[in-house]
Amino acid sequence: MQIQDLPYPDPGVPDARSGPRFLWWLGRNQLGGQLRALAWGLLHFCSVSALPFCVGVAVQAVVDRSGTRLALSGGLLVLVCVGNALGDTFLHRAAVTNWITAAARVQQLLARRTAQLGSALTRRVAAGEVVAVSTGDVEKIGWFVEAVSRFTAAAVTVVLVCVALLVYQPALGVVVAVGLPALALAVLPLLPRATRRADVQREKAGRATELASDTVAGLRVLRGIGGEELFLDRYRRASQEVRQAAVHSARMWSLISAVQVLLPGLLLIAVVWYGVHLAREGRITVGELVTVYSSVMVLTYPLRHFEEIAMAYSFSRPSAKRAARVLSLERTAPRSGPRRTEVDAPAPDLPGPADRPAADSSLPSGDLYDPATGLLVPAGVLTAVVCGDPDAAGRLAERLGGHPEEPGPSALLGGVPLDELPLGRARTVVLVQDKDPVLLSGSLRELLDVPASGEVTADAALAAARCGDVLTALAQASSAAEDPMDVRITERGRSLSGGQRQRLALARSLVTDPEVLVLDEPTSAVDSHTEARIAEGLKDLRSGRTTVVLTSSPLLLDHADRVVLVHEGTAAAVGAHRELVRTDPRYRSVVTRETDEERAAGAETPVENGEGALRDALEELEEIEETA
Repeated sequence: MQIQDLPYPDPGVPDARSGPRFLWWLGRNQLGGQLRALAWGLLHFCSVSALPFCVGVAVQAVVDRSGTRLALSGGLLVLVCVGNALGDTFLHRAAVTNWITAAARVQQLLARRTAQLGSALTRRVAAGEVVAVSTGDVEKIGWFVEAVSRFTAAAVTVVLVCVALLVYQPALGVVVAVGLPALALAVLPLLPRATRRADVQREKAGRATELASDTVAGLRVLRGIGGEELFLDRYRRASQEVRQAAVHSARMWSLISAVQVLLPGLLLIAVVWYGVHLAREGRITVGELVTVYSSVMVLTYPLRHFEEIAMAYSFSRPSAKRAARVLSLERTAPRSGPRRTEVDAPAPDLPGPADRPAADSSLPSGDLYDPATGLLVPAGVLTAVVCGDPDAAGRLAERLGGHPEEPGPSALLGGVPLDELPLGRARTVVLVQDKDPVLLSGSLRELLDVPASGEVTADAALAAARCGDVLTALAQASSAAEDPMDVRITERGRSLSGGQRQRLALARSLVTDPEVLVLDEPTSAVDSHTEARIAEGLKDLRSGRTTVVLTSSPLLLDHADRVVLVHEGTAAAVGAHRELVRTDPRYRSVVTRETDEERAAGAETPVENGEGALRDALEELEEIEETA
């Protein structure tokens, strides 16, 4: 894989059982790039290590006054320098390619897992930790994957040089062959402590990132309650802890670096002292002494890669562990059998294996059914669902979208269990907009540029969501943009009000035009007059399409073709809004916010209080509709 070929068509299925297993999996999946880097690394390091031999031959040629051998050494130097230049250049290219492609693979895997988990991700992992994994951790993982091939080339070169010195000059070669492994292994006792300190630094940095992310996300709320200084002090303390941990870790790595400098120096002293002794006795020539000394001095360069691989592994191991933790998360949960039925319709028959469509068949369509509550949503109508518990409404919306996080029976569309469809196909046919939709930064045109059927235009969706005043506000906010669609929206739409964000998110959902659209409290931050107009626009635009709105707003409920009350986890009542207000006390208490005392008083005088409350509610509803 080359950089220009990114992204990967398929990043693969990672081994996320542990951090080291994940690193090993990444290395195996880049075997071609690793072998190329290894080959160029061997050329580079062997060329560097051959320079002392060429110099030694040249020195001895001068001593012996041999012009032929001097010319030969010069030619060898030219070849070695060319090999060094080529090896260094292409090693760098291969190493950077391995680094970037490994990091890109991890980012693709994280993005794919994030898309699969959806809102379930931030319920299991803090948003700041996800940011830390997808930024700093990705680079550290890529660093280790890239460093493996260079370390392997350096290790092989050290072994080859030791063997060559044993053959070339056995007396000094034994000293070098014994000393170099000792140099390489001398830092091993220090590595566990350095790794622990790196883990502590990484943990504290992750917590500081989480705190910063959460503070920025809630900045508007913090300003409202005067909590900015409190959280700023917390971040100061967290950042100081990160600094102290980094200094603590750096001290250990500086000690390792000092050892890597001190011991090669001692080995050089030993080689020079023993070599001079051998030269005085006439057992070696001056050229051989220069060759061995230069070889030991040059070998400090590949030995540096032993320190680098240790550092890369120490920093990448906790990063790989965190990435593996995110990648190991699963959304789907085991299903159980159907439990309840809707009050006015029998539960549809659960299809057997022979009745279910194959994976390559067309997408399912038809009635949407939730076995957990017995909710049945007929195809092609606007169904409003009233839940007294907002959390229960959120869980119901997630089940209707297929692949819920919590265990339970799967929702069925046209008799087909949605959790047996691939997640992408399930989301194609059923789109769920939760109560807190996210607006990404970018222009409004980019916000509405989403996968869609093409039958609903952006203008139609914006009109149905009543975003006219939002477009006006965006145009006024940016005089540089001629078209409001080109005005940039800040991250998460923080420059907009809550109602404006809700309406833009609704317009985005309407543009997609899915077979089934599930909306969880889509107008909770909108005023009543706008809400009534949105209800009309939603019903007109989604005519003939299946739409489910989880809400307790009378304005939306009155425009629904069908209203279902889900009480204590069961579909308890079905009908029109005005009929249910009049006949079902449980429904009336949720929609009109009727208290227990008012309900008790209404039970004592049902005719007067019940009809009076209904009449007042209907009059208020008609007044809002006329104004709208």
